[in-house]
Amino acid sequence: MSYKNLAPVEFKAAFENNPDAVVIDVRTPVEIASGKIPAALEIDFFAADFAEKVQKLDKSKVYFMVCRSGNRSGQACAMMSQSGFKELVNLAGGMMAWEVAVR
Repeated sequence: MSYKNLAPVEFKAAFENNPDAVVIDVRTPVEIASGKIPAALEIDFFAADFAEKVQKLDKSKVYFMVCRSGNRSGQACAMMSQSGFKELVNLAGGMMAWEVAVR
């Protein structure tokens, strides 16, 4: 595995303490409408242009990936790793875990 899984509290601390951190929410617009991490970029994993949008990102940054349960964001991490992204962090348990652990 070429990315780290972090539980919500550790995930939040890691991105808040890293000036190069970029949070990306890969859920659908309908899912995001129910709430998201402030300042997260929105790139829908299911959108036809997902890979194209990801390729335009700065590979020197650290990406913190978020979805509903941690599955799609984990898939996005794996794909991004194969594309040359070096620092990827997946939110273990996704927003379902985040909403319980971080309020």
